[in-house]
Amino acid sequence: MSLKQKTFKGVIWSAVERFSTQGVQFLFGILLARLLTPNDYGMIAMLTIFMAVSQTFIDSGFGNALIRKPDRNESDKATVFFFNIFMAAACYGVIFLAAPYIARFYNMPQLADILRVLAINLVIQAFGSIQRLNLTIDLNFKTLAKISFSGAVVGGSAGLICAYKGFGVWSLVVQQMVTVSTRVVLFWALAHWRPKCFFSKASFKNMFGFGSKLLASGLLNTLYDNVYDLIIGKVFSAATLGNYSRASHFGNFASSNITGIFQRVTFPVLSKIQDDHEKLRKGYLKFLNMATLVIFPLMIGLAALSKPFILLVLTDKWVEVILILQIICFAQMWYPVHAINLNILQVMGRSDLFLKLEIIKKIVGITVLCVTLPYGIIAMCFGQWFNACVGLVINTYYSGKLLNAGLLPQLKMYIPTLLNSLVMGAICIAVTKILPEKEYTLQLALGIITGAIYYIASNWIFNRETVNELLSLLNKKKNK
Repeated sequence: MSLKQKTFKGVIWSAVERFSTQGVQFLFGILLARLLTPNDYGMIAMLTIFMAVSQTFIDSGFGNALIRKPDRNESDKATVFFFNIFMAAACYGVIFLAAPYIARFYNMPQLADILRVLAINLVIQAFGSIQRLNLTIDLNFKTLAKISFSGAVVGGSAGLICAYKGFGVWSLVVQQMVTVSTRVVLFWALAHWRPKCFFSKASFKNMFGFGSKLLASGLLNTLYDNVYDLIIGKVFSAATLGNYSRASHFGNFASSNITGIFQRVTFPVLSKIQDDHEKLRKGYLKFLNMATLVIFPLMIGLAALSKPFILLVLTDKWVEVILILQIICFAQMWYPVHAINLNILQVMGRSDLFLKLEIIKKIVGITVLCVTLPYGIIAMCFGQWFNACVGLVINTYYSGKLLNAGLLPQLKMYIPTLLNSLVMGAICIAVTKILPEKEYTLQLALGIITGAIYYIASNWIFNRETVNELLSLLNKKKNK
């Protein structure tokens, strides 16, 4: 199978894996949110930063180092496997001891027991790390789709049963633990990898140079991504954080999935052509064009239809989510673009530049956070949108220098799609305005249908070349 065919197959199955899994989680999330309260979600969100930082230490950049390494062997894989398990156990020990102090920081004693149980996931997840990486390296997203989907269904069902039984916040803990455990069991059953040797100092040393820089940038990114949860939970309330986390969850559904699809496929694919700069440049810009063609209308459409969507699926107890979600959508629509721009630096082995960019962006982001914090949660969300725009300029600086594909060439691709998506969003809003005030089902359905028809038709008329290319790839796949 050619690289182009493997790439297309990888994109398709990565999309299936991401959207089927996230679709199931999205559905269970809606059902759970109708049974639980913003306060329940807020308590879990308060602990997210500690879990995320631990997971970053566990991986330590070795996952990407292993994917990029062209001559990887069983010794490399076993080294990463045992390192992940050791780090997971160490992180759990730290969290177990720190849990009472974390609970005291938030003035919520019940958080200590919740965190100690939730952190067991770190150890369980480490046992499936190399199996997941092997499937990614082989672009075997079909098996990944089966595993992820099964875990989401089993875990979501367990959480929903607990919520019906009145377990409250513990329903969310059970959901996460059952999901992770199911996936690890299936990784061992379906991925067919077992460690054939033990930890190798030579392998560790070989990958440490690349991975350590990614660890540092990963920690910066993880801390920054979760600092809003930390501060909102401390300064405001669990309920406010619950509303913010639900808005972020819905905004992330499209953004993170599109990012995940292209990030997982572009890194191994572009790594295979890293020595051919012209081919690398063309492939890189093509991935960017595809990502924006999909993500812009999804995020703008969600912002336009957020009111009927939230009031229909979550009821009016979550009404404060609406405005937060609208602002967040315009910030998160740029995340796939950021991810692919940063991926190219990793592909070219410039993890030093990757780290430098992350430091600059985080300094800007923390500054904006400090400025907006006194003005409340809405101002903080607008600050995220501003950071996304500044981040676009920063992320494209080195891609411009290294591949002559910086901000201006990218903007030439983005602007037509962005303007077309904004027109689509205006049409969606107009549809909701002409319909009866509380007919949320009708507003949502007609808004989606009208917006989709306009966007597809306008791209068929004005962006025929890209559409024909996509249809051609789909036809080739169908005939294979």
